[in-house]
Amino acid sequence: MSTVSEVVAGVVAEYVTDVFALMGNGNAYFTDALARQQKVRTTGLRHEAGTVASADAYYRVSRNMAVATTTFGPGYTNTVTPLAEAVQSRTPMVFVVGDQPTTGARPWDIDQTGIAENVGAVTMIVNQINPGQQTVDAFQTAWQQRVPVVLFIPHDIGPEPAQPEPDLVVKPLPPVDSTTPDVTEALGLLSTAKRPLILAGRGAREASGVLGKLADRLGALTVATAPARGIFSGRPFDLGVCGGFASESSSALIRSADVVLVVGAGLNQFTTAFGTQFHDETVLIQVDLAEAQTHPRVNVFYQADATDVVTALLTELANHPVPATPWNGQAEHARESQLNFDRDTGTGQAEDGRLDPRTAMHRLNTILPTNRQVVSDGGHFIGWSSYYLDLPASDSLTLVGTQYQAIGLGLPSAVGAARGRPDTTVVVATGDGGGVMGLPDLHALVHTAASAVVLVFNDACYGAEIHQYGSQGLDEQIMEIEQIDFATVAQGFGAQGVVINTVNDLDQVQQWVRDGAHGTLVVDMRISRNVVAPYIQEIIELTIKR
Repeated sequence: MSTVSEVVAGVVAEYVTDVFALMGNGNAYFTDALARQQKVRTTGLRHEAGTVASADAYYRVSRNMAVATTTFGPGYTNTVTPLAEAVQSRTPMVFVVGDQPTTGARPWDIDQTGIAENVGAVTMIVNQINPGQQTVDAFQTAWQQRVPVVLFIPHDIGPEPAQPEPDLVVKPLPPVDSTTPDVTEALGLLSTAKRPLILAGRGAREASGVLGKLADRLGALTVATAPARGIFSGRPFDLGVCGGFASESSSALIRSADVVLVVGAGLNQFTTAFGTQFHDETVLIQVDLAEAQTHPRVNVFYQADATDVVTALLTELANHPVPATPWNGQAEHARESQLNFDRDTGTGQAEDGRLDPRTAMHRLNTILPTNRQVVSDGGHFIGWSSYYLDLPASDSLTLVGTQYQAIGLGLPSAVGAARGRPDTTVVVATGDGGGVMGLPDLHALVHTAASAVVLVFNDACYGAEIHQYGSQGLDEQIMEIEQIDFATVAQGFGAQGVVINTVNDLDQVQQWVRDGAHGTLVVDMRISRNVVAPYIQEIIELTIKR
């Protein structure tokens, strides 16, 4: 007779091939049962937060269900930040966690269910009667609702026999439940628009092919949210990224659009550049699986699958004439000028003698393999990787932590990205502050990725705080970080490490690429804190105005 843990592990193996784990008292029997499931590969992390962050990134780059597991108590509470991020990013995940015994709480037990529900996750508690069905329900709920489900296994029943479930059916994960709406209103707005724009988010990935065709039919410019950048890669009338990371010239064109079709994008504060990205008279049409529009600026909302709506619009526009000069010639100007890539290449060395991050990133974009999966931590430097690194396709950039505005999840989430896209070079962007937070899972990355390069933007401070609050006259001492030698630390974790003080030092990275880009290289870039990213400058200016 199978134990409860074995039954749960057996169902997990029917749904996924990868699980991200850190074992403890609360999930020991479950991880042991997983080890006997030949179809499942378990990747071990070094900090509990990394299990959920890795699983989240794995889903984002592969679109396969995310599964993580940790023990109870401190092992569980260590995961709350990435769990909140996964909720806000609508990541379908099953998170298997040990729980207090069915006989009642012990002195060290806490309200784990309450914590999960407070951050927006769904909770289920396994029993001995039908643990298989409960696990199936967890997967179905997570997939259909696009939400993390925390599946608790009480400590005293994990190793105990489960009752037989002869009628158990492990149902496949269903396609998105969506009905194609009447698109007449959107059709009328788009077909008469003089300056149409299509904005794609992560939810538009599966519709990328038809979205490009729709844009061509309408003569529309295209643009993506930061995490979806690359979805229109190679399209001549693409403006790159929308919001705070857009170039000034791209922002001007986006702001002049009269009708914007927003597909699979939540229109958060970053995409809307804190409410300044769209003109007051711009009409916004949103297509999303959310129950209601996600921003008050939306004029027309369709709760539907992106591909269904875009296909319906294409069908209705079959006889719509393709504009000879999209945007009355402005689109052609956008293509010829390549406005989105008109970036400042910096000065090489800044006035303080440290490396100019703009110059470094401009060169690294040409050095690093083009088949890349970029993983960005949170912090001031997020602008440099978003501004300067080209992306080959949709989902080539993952920003675990951005929704919840967390730092320290870059290195942990890189492990999941490496599992989800093993054929790429994983390019991690992190700061010295966030890098130290996530440092334990550099070890996991070294032992997971076939090819990875970690770019540490090392300015010896918490850059975002220095720029936003130091500029207001607040005391900066607590914002300072004593210079860390990440190259030496990297070697202790089994990676290669190089210190970059000048642009010429980047030749070491180029040599690593020429040698095959094997293993993990940590690039400790001693950058100047005096070079401020444009998006941070905008935030500072908005703060001053308020």
